[in-house]
Amino acid sequence: MKKVLETENNLFKPPRIGEIVEGAVVGMKRAAVYLDIGIRGTGIIYGKEFFYSKDILRSLKIGDKIFVKIVDLENEDGYLELSTAQAEKEITLEALKQQKEKGETIKVKILKANKGGLMSEISGIPAFLPVSQLSSDHYPKVEGADTNKILRELQKFIGQELEVKVLNILPQDEQIIISEKIKEVDKIKKILKNYKIGDIVEGEITGLVDFGAFIKFSPSKAQRAKMDPSTKDKPASASSSGKTKENKKTPTGESSALEGLIHISELDWKIIEDPSEIVKIGQKVKAKIIDLASEKVSLSLKALKKDPWENIKKKYKKGDIVKGEVTKFNPFGAFVQITSEIQGLCHISEFGSQNKMEDDLKIGKKYDFKILLIDPKEHRMSLKLVQE
Repeated sequence: MKKVLETENNLFKPPRIGEIVEGAVVGMKRAAVYLDIGIRGTGIIYGKEFFYSKDILRSLKIGDKIFVKIVDLENEDGYLELSTAQAEKEITLEALKQQKEKGETIKVKILKANKGGLMSEISGIPAFLPVSQLSSDHYPKVEGADTNKILRELQKFIGQELEVKVLNILPQDEQIIISEKIKEVDKIKKILKNYKIGDIVEGEITGLVDFGAFIKFSPSKAQRAKMDPSTKDKPASASSSGKTKENKKTPTGESSALEGLIHISELDWKIIEDPSEIVKIGQKVKAKIIDLASEKVSLSLKALKKDPWENIKKKYKKGDIVKGEVTKFNPFGAFVQITSEIQGLCHISEFGSQNKMEDDLKIGKKYDFKILLIDPKEHRMSLKLVQE
């Protein structure tokens, strides 16, 4: 606010366009308000500037003080031209800038939704909350990333209040970008310090998308003791049903549950098209942490399963003839299912062209193939169609 409002020293300087000043109401007409700006003279709010703030201005009384912005130094009647709306906007932007710098949390009411996110207002200034900045609990986990389904999920927030932080201020566009997720970041980073790559966690599948599955998990008893040593020897509390339940809160009382992503390639050793082939929402699973980057956790189910390629050379070798089912075409060739977990690739170069490949092979049909190469480390098997 100090940067916006004038200081006592500025009172003796000539007024300038864009300056924020305080004035007292000395006169009112049907569509105009006159303000005393002290030794700087008298100003007027009228025309479009009166229209923009008419509800506020009509509630004023003689002697009331308000902040205004100087938009013209002298009109045809010799008055300073003033704007309440522009002053309020500038003061709001400055206040939001300070809130952003301090990391303060504010509440906003969601007014609209589109496929990109949620829309709100802060003191009349449009505020946009992108989908990517929603908290993990509110992120629309929609199968297939269907934009219409995402929009329907986002529309459920209209009328609700969310706690957010200011992520960015765009004065030129008169828009604020807000984030719900950012308020979780520090807490998440603190909790993640108690985990390491290789840890095995148990959690619940909370959402499925085309690129993988979301899993929510809580720290083990040992990890919670590490987070709060005072709970190390504390007995579990009893529920109303008489059953004991473990405390899954951080020392500050906040939930210590985290949500991570199991990428589709980490769900199983075999190639899958849809995460729902392996897991379902609500299913309890164990997963291994394979990466910790900032506030993001990447996990794997297949890391806890036996690698089917581990002893493959004991069963297959280069030159063997194997029967396989064609499952998919891509620009590199045809994928061939040899066992339930082993797939090979018959490269496009074996056919000369995509059309020739699709003439020789049909998806869902089984053929004899010759093994050209086996690379267990890279989980790769190269095949060649055995011509009849």
